[in-house]
Amino acid sequence: MAHPTARRGTRERHEALLRLLREGTTQVEELAAALAVSPSTVRRDLGRLTEGGRVTRTYGGAVVPEAFPERPVGESALVRLHAKAAIAEAALALVPENGAVFVDAGTTCAALARQLLDADAHAGGSVVVTRGLETAQLLAGAPDIDVVMLGGSVRPLSHGLVGPLTDLALDRLSFSVAFLGADAVDPERGVGEPTLEETAVKERVAARAHHVVVLADATKLAVDDAPAWTRLPRGWTLVTDAEAPDDLAERCAAAGVTLVRAG
Repeated sequence: MAHPTARRGTRERHEALLRLLREGTTQVEELAAALAVSPSTVRRDLGRLTEGGRVTRTYGGAVVPEAFPERPVGESALVRLHAKAAIAEAALALVPENGAVFVDAGTTCAALARQLLDADAHAGGSVVVTRGLETAQLLAGAPDIDVVMLGGSVRPLSHGLVGPLTDLALDRLSFSVAFLGADAVDPERGVGEPTLEETAVKERVAARAHHVVVLADATKLAVDDAPAWTRLPRGWTLVTDAEAPDDLAERCAAAGVTLVRAG
């Protein structure tokens, strides 16, 4: 039987490991260096945490899967920062030089908004429509971007706008590209959200866009219990990070989804 002190040390190491995973350190070698333990110890810990459903293994490491209930936007902003920044940088290449662009609520879409603030990378005169408070605030001071904020009810956790006023505005708009966030993503099922209101907004946005791009880090691909789902038009694009599952490319190809792996 393990000594109580040893068990406590293991629990503390597991919590430290989970904290590093949430912050975006996902590779075994990096985790081992940060924890000052051997890679074999990290692999053993990840095996135990995987058995308990607390992490999802990836090639060379692991991620912490997102789980419902919905995470507050302030907390989400502290998770997987490097992955979200890489996704946003990759997504920037998909922003057209002209035409209206929709940028969703959520921290990964807010990371794209930060990329748009770079005057050297952004062509002037574009219109960005958003339903996210953080996204609108980030872009409000950009001199070369016309920011349009949708109306509606503010969801307290995501700070995204939903409801009849949001639908009314969307009925009068169209987009060259719509960049959507999501709480869960599956190439076949589309995007999953905690409420039907959220999925209804995304479905309406997708219907008004010539092209749909979903921005989602690898943890969103490990969530399959979202309460509400909406399918997207065939031919949409998924931008995710390098920790996405190995079989994702095959699944995307089968579903007619273009896959972009950031980093």
